[in-house]
Amino acid sequence: MRRRDFIKAVVGSVAAWPLAVHAQQQAMPVVGWMSTDAPDLLQAFREGLKETGYIEHENIAIEFRPMQNQIDQLPEFAADLVRRKVNVIVAGNTPSALAVKAATTTIPVVFNTPGDPVTLGIVTNLARPEGNLTGITWLAGELSAKRLELLHEVIPAARIALLIEPNNGAITEAIVRDVEAAARLMGLQIRVLDANTSGEIDAAFATIAREHPDALFVGSSPFFFSRRVQLVNLASYHRVPATYSGRVYPEVGGLVSYGASVTDAYRQVGVYTGRILKGARPADLPVLQSTKLELVINHQSARMLGLSIPDKLLVAADEVIE
Repeated sequence: MRRRDFIKAVVGSVAAWPLAVHAQQQAMPVVGWMSTDAPDLLQAFREGLKETGYIEHENIAIEFRPMQNQIDQLPEFAADLVRRKVNVIVAGNTPSALAVKAATTTIPVVFNTPGDPVTLGIVTNLARPEGNLTGITWLAGELSAKRLELLHEVIPAARIALLIEPNNGAITEAIVRDVEAAARLMGLQIRVLDANTSGEIDAAFATIAREHPDALFVGSSPFFFSRRVQLVNLASYHRVPATYSGRVYPEVGGLVSYGASVTDAYRQVGVYTGRILKGARPADLPVLQSTKLELVINHQSARMLGLSIPDKLLVAADEVIE
């Protein structure tokens, strides 16, 4: 080969190299993420992906639209991910699942939501979900009575403040119904407090400071999840023993939680996402219920409140944070 022809060949290959790299990058599947950006839940999702052979930055990319109670922006987030033509969309709660459902009938969606997805209007059938949505569901309001019993074992309270997010719809209605029914059987008084915003959380705790209930029951809610540090700090400041729906609360100083393992649910969401990327249709993947439950106790917080946790609860706990 003559020197001039060799140089042309080299220059041509170098010029084509960025195009080849761009093509490879474009070929990498992209998952749209409409969910919380909590590190432990993201890690659980990545573990589920890895079980199906997908590793972020190696053979899959994630386009993040993390939510911080931005319900009014969910349609915009969903529409943006649809415009970007991502391969799969992960919807981390009921409002985001409904927003994505309204935005696309073609892009596969894997949701992760508490309660009954049929009742909530996400799918029409659990065994064979129609259309482009499937996912994982877990217990929330259904565990309220058990949570109240556990709280009563920690502190034999007579008056309980029940903090709820009215915007959480049917799930909140189930929580109020189940807590009030359990309280009647146990002879407890329930005072319901509403909070849909950070300012309303502050107002609810101002009421708690005036009325001095014996304990606090924090309802399951995506918004409360996003405001967990505020909730735990206020409960600690006002020295009110509180029960929560998941381990993320004791991990930041909350007293006790009992509920579904949301991390396990997110791992299963990762597995379903990987299966869809490999060619499975959402309609052929039944909606699964995550059945792993966990009791988490923050023993240090108990001591700060002057509480003695019964030994049987310490033994039964999945984790005791010292």
